[in-house]
Amino acid sequence: MPSLPLSPLHETIHKQTAKEMIRDKIVSMIASGILQLGDELPSERELSTMLAVSRETVRGAIQLLAGEGVVQVSQGARTRVARADVTISTQRIGVTNPTSINGYSLEAVHAARLLVETAVAADAARNLDADDIRRLEDSIAAQEQALDDPIRFLICDREFHLTIYYASTNRLLADFVVDLYTYMLDHRRIAMGQPGAIEKSLEDHRFIVRALKMRNPDAVAAAFSEHILRIHDTSRAVDEGGLAQAGRKPAEAVPFVPAGRK
Repeated sequence: MPSLPLSPLHETIHKQTAKEMIRDKIVSMIASGILQLGDELPSERELSTMLAVSRETVRGAIQLLAGEGVVQVSQGARTRVARADVTISTQRIGVTNPTSINGYSLEAVHAARLLVETAVAADAARNLDADDIRRLEDSIAAQEQALDDPIRFLICDREFHLTIYYASTNRLLADFVVDLYTYMLDHRRIAMGQPGAIEKSLEDHRFIVRALKMRNPDAVAAAFSEHILRIHDTSRAVDEGGLAQAGRKPAEAVPFVPAGRK
């Protein structure tokens, strides 16, 4: 498939090769808890669709990660995460780090997301270009193919959200919202495994895209507010019992997120 611009990282393409950028995207998924030790990565074809790049670019990124011991590549089997102590090769974004954000309460982060993320999304409604809208629509299509796979869905979810955040004209607020987005992603993994959870998030995303295509900041802010409320409710439910029932502890956050646009 032809390579599409790499949002929200394409402003740094002169500083990194495409495969290095995708390498850092995958590292960020490990650092933030979307991908965890022992997890299987989606196939090259699936990743190329989710990340809007060619399979050759994905293959090159996987080779870089394998050379660093971050993933294990086995013939006839899916590539697996082999190391969780990962670091970014070049830049990071964010005004803080996921470890610091995870030190705040769920209610504090929820209130911050309602205040800041809705404003960032409303601003994005005024600035998204045609390529961004197409990318969001392609992401919806990829999400529809991940209804039974929480990890694949969260990879798509991250790309979907970051594309919107970095259409905002305020880079500082966009970076801060990315920090908030990374909060308790181990909870989100569990929540997305509950019956109907992915379908509900997907419907939220469809509604958000419809509002963005109308260039209606108020409608976008309202759609994000509903989506953030759903995330809060499902995260709280997991916090109150999901992790214990799953026999897992929250994954330690690693201070890394990849560089953004604008």
